[in-house]
Amino acid sequence: MTHEDWLRKAQALKIEGRLFIEGRYVDAQDGGSFDCTNPSTGAVLARIAQGEAKDVDAAVASALAAWNDRRWRGQAPRERMQVMNRWADLVEQHAEELALLETLDMGKPISDMLNIDLPEVLRTIRYFAECIDKVEGAVTHTAPGALHMILHEPLGVVGAITPWNYPMLMAVWKLAPILAAGNCVVLKPAEQAPLTCTRLAALFVEAGGPAGVFNLVNGLGPEAGRALALHPDVIKLSFTGSTRVGKLLMGYAGQSNMKRVALETGGKSPQIFMPDLYDLDAAVDRAVGGIFDNAGQVCNAGSRLLVHRDLQEAFTAKFIARTQALYQPGDPLDPATTLGPLASQPHQRKVLADIARGQAEGAQMVMGGTNVALPGTYVPPTLFVGHNRMAIAQEEIFGPVATLIPFDTEAEAIGLANDSVYGLAAAVWTRDLHQAHRMVGALEAGVVWVNCFGDGDMTQPFGGYKQSGNSRDKHVDSLLSYMQTKSAWFQVG
Repeated sequence: MTHEDWLRKAQALKIEGRLFIEGRYVDAQDGGSFDCTNPSTGAVLARIAQGEAKDVDAAVASALAAWNDRRWRGQAPRERMQVMNRWADLVEQHAEELALLETLDMGKPISDMLNIDLPEVLRTIRYFAECIDKVEGAVTHTAPGALHMILHEPLGVVGAITPWNYPMLMAVWKLAPILAAGNCVVLKPAEQAPLTCTRLAALFVEAGGPAGVFNLVNGLGPEAGRALALHPDVIKLSFTGSTRVGKLLMGYAGQSNMKRVALETGGKSPQIFMPDLYDLDAAVDRAVGGIFDNAGQVCNAGSRLLVHRDLQEAFTAKFIARTQALYQPGDPLDPATTLGPLASQPHQRKVLADIARGQAEGAQMVMGGTNVALPGTYVPPTLFVGHNRMAIAQEEIFGPVATLIPFDTEAEAIGLANDSVYGLAAAVWTRDLHQAHRMVGALEAGVVWVNCFGDGDMTQPFGGYKQSGNSRDKHVDSLLSYMQTKSAWFQVG
């Protein structure tokens, strides 16, 4: 479709902004609401119901009732698989609507939604649907008069708090394994971009999911998010977002019922470019995408470019040229746009302040800055040359800002890469297999790519070391993390 086609569809779009509890949309009990705005224009898209503690209580009570009467976990595995697959089918049928909602809501280019996010959402739901009847226990070897079984059971009511950078995909990375495991869930989406998640809840019920199994409370983090983290009937909380908030949630868990807390929290991922890499042009292309895709609003963005000094001049020239060719800001409803705005005005101000701080620290800005001749919350792709102790190299900026740091030896590169409180992802570019193997072992990161960046599928556990969190999304391990192990010992002889 053309830009004009999407504009017409946007004008006709009906937006739902209420909470979703016990299988239906409801207003917040106190009647509060907040604006949902389009970051590319600043226009208000809708008023969103602002749930607070009493709304979280209602949502958890609905989920707990569904848990207690076994309306979901009591279904045969194949029946739950059918519901999950119908849910995926409905998401696919509503693909244009969901893509449009997210593009308007957080500024992601419509082409990215249709070609990247939505296909991944569908793969995620269908993958975990197929896992449902693959979970197996064990019968152990014991004394002749005993029978010992190890069982895997769902946890109960799980809370999920999801981010605004990939609103629907990051929610589904949690929702699909939570539901596939047989749990009930209360979702608190990011207030900056709640629209697609609000539709997902209704589509789950339309697919045959029982009312009360999937509840959603829109609201602000300090109110609705805090209430969910403190709730004594929530047995596990899953969160993707900032390290600062992740630490708060761990404290809330300790203050309440010692609920399990799964965190995926921040990153400052290094990419190491060794002098013997195969193809500098290909490496630069992936480096550019690794930081500027989704306007740099990616937790594992490869924002620290560790470049061997012999490559620095050629790498920098090619990086600037490819960025200018591939990433130009534009209206996210235009299928030709490759760089949308940042998700909100406060976040734009934060990223621009980080750029100013980099300049004040003495980093050399060789590309980008603050001049974008468009309305909305745009920041142009920006490249600094600096050193690893600068704030722009240590703190997560979460925008289209990269820092190139030269090095001379493999040992120096490893030291620079690991000199961070984060450990979500890393990459190594080299043609030396022995060197690659050695460096993979030395890097402190949950995901390491060799001669690529961002590659993977649903078989790849995704999560980090250190202050990047303690959980893994995707993969069957994620499903099992929303279950608990029971030992059943029978004395039969």
